[in-house]
Amino acid sequence: MTTTPQGYTLSKEERLSWKRYIDLLFAEGQSFIAYPLRVIFLPLSEPMPARSAFLVSVSKKKFKRAVKRNRIKRQVRESYRLRKPELFTALEAKDKHLLVAFLYLDNELHTFQQMEKAMSKAIRILREKI
Repeated sequence: MTTTPQGYTLSKEERLSWKRYIDLLFAEGQSFIAYPLRVIFLPLSEPMPARSAFLVSVSKKKFKRAVKRNRIKRQVRESYRLRKPELFTALEAKDKHLLVAFLYLDNELHTFQQMEKAMSKAIRILREKI
């Protein structure tokens, strides 16, 4: 069994599931587009269990089949997991916490390389804006 470095894991605390935080994020958060993702974020100064919590949303209207929606969500989660340490170093330097939502905008599936490129751009913009 191989062990992964501590920075590259996704724990349950990093999944955004608390309704109060989700409502707060969509009510007061700022957004930008790193195509094919719309990123909605809200920096917080109050402590949370994790440095950053995120959620992924794919429209059922655009992708009728759950298989395709799940594939996109897996791609977004995996690309976030790989880029997360860059974001965490910026958050720790400023002593902030972050709520993030990734909304998939396109009508077509993208390759993992395209998704990684979009996530890289999104993380770079997030680091600048927090």
